[in-house]
Amino acid sequence: QSAQYGTCSLRKMSVMEVLELLDQLVDESDPDVDFPNSFHAYQTAEGIRRAHPDKDWFHLVGLLHDLGKVLALFGEPQ
Repeated sequence: QSAQYGTCSLRKMSVMEVLELLDQLVDESDPDVDFPNSFHAYQTAEGIRRAHPDKDWFHLVGLLHDLGKVLALFGEPQ
């Protein structure tokens, strides 16, 4: 996987594009969730912000933590 994706040269996307793309994914770990996957990222980031308002790096981690799931849309297993 490192050889295939490590150069980040297959496709360039912004974080917002990836979040939008995640909304097309049916997550096998939560197949019956009725809201888009991006909501989970925003909810996580906001929950962390409320609990740890002084750790802005942690808010970002909460937002980004599931972005790798987008690879399932490109043929990778979940």
